[in-house]
Amino acid sequence: MSILAFIESNTTGTGRLFLRAARAERCIPVLIARDRRRYPCAQEEGVRVIEADTSDEAELIALLCDIDAEAGLAGITSTSDYFIATAARVAAHFGLAAPSPAAIDRCRDKARQHARLREFGVPVPNAISAGNVAQALAAAVAIGLPAVVKPAGGSGSVGVRLCRSIDEVEVHAATLLAQSANERGLAVRPAVLVQAFVEAREFSVETLAGEVIGITAKHVSAPPTFVELGHDFPASLGTAEARALADITRAAVAALDLCWGAAHTELRLGLDGPCVIEVNARLAGGFIPELIRRATGLDPIRELVRIVLARPVRRAPPLRGHASIRFLVPPRAGTLAAVEGVPAAAAVEGICDVGLYRAPGSPIALAGDFHDRIGHVIAAAASAEVCRGGAERALALLTPTIE
Repeated sequence: MSILAFIESNTTGTGRLFLRAARAERCIPVLIARDRRRYPCAQEEGVRVIEADTSDEAELIALLCDIDAEAGLAGITSTSDYFIATAARVAAHFGLAAPSPAAIDRCRDKARQHARLREFGVPVPNAISAGNVAQALAAAVAIGLPAVVKPAGGSGSVGVRLCRSIDEVEVHAATLLAQSANERGLAVRPAVLVQAFVEAREFSVETLAGEVIGITAKHVSAPPTFVELGHDFPASLGTAEARALADITRAAVAALDLCWGAAHTELRLGLDGPCVIEVNARLAGGFIPELIRRATGLDPIRELVRIVLARPVRRAPPLRGHASIRFLVPPRAGTLAAVEGVPAAAAVEGICDVGLYRAPGSPIALAGDFHDRIGHVIAAAASAEVCRGGAERALALLTPTIE
């Protein structure tokens, strides 16, 4: 069997599932990472991990030349926002299937993405890029308060905050601009995006090869942070609303030249119709691909692996059910002593998975992003009401004890 190389990966959620999908497609997964300790799932899955400087493309190419000579490379990819463009450039060097690196770079820069979408007539909130605190303050005044201030190249809601006053803009912008590296240790350009706040229902639309495979309803924490607390698939929408979300997503993905692989488009739907908050050049996180698989039978992770391997994509079958996830977020910071109620939660009608991410004794630091989540419950059922209700009841049975 030939090798599917992953240059880094997402460390939560679907990272493990991508490794399994590679094997399901009769490939040997190999993970290349700066620090193997980030990936206990790779060790648990028996996946070979090679440590290397994953920010050095020349080093990666030399390493992958050796791997190619050893067993043959079938594909090169990444499931981490921060390394998708790197993987695309390296894959292109070997003549393997890959998205446009230029398109990925443009999408990753939220200011450039916003400008491109506006240029192509895709509805987006007003937004202004700022390279220092004074520019951020001027942008907030021009846009109006409250305004969202976020990193220009972030991921997973890290650093995204609603600011209701000029003082809050000043403090948060200064905090973001003072950061010289992101959570992966990669250097970051000192820039933030100040964006108009759209107070409306939130959804995401998932696409593969430019085609919509589903719409997810998102449950987000109350401002000032935007932690995703749950998802329902498919979203309960009228025909006209679903069509509007799908049409705008197709336009956004085409404008950004993201029709090769996967894209995760986040939108808000208000009285004036939908607008695109941002587009991510990857599959959704938060176990949304798993919800799609349980609800429809189509596995987006495996289909994306097929795209990376230059194999034909299988289309989504007619919808046959519903799936929901709710995330466990502890009430305060401290040390996790225990999580009680797991057997009771697992026994709730419709519940098919209860997962915990932290072991007893783990430190808990609430940052206002996806790192706050310490577990989940997933429900699947023929009825949307049974599905959502089961997820809510099961989550309520989980009780974290924080010391």
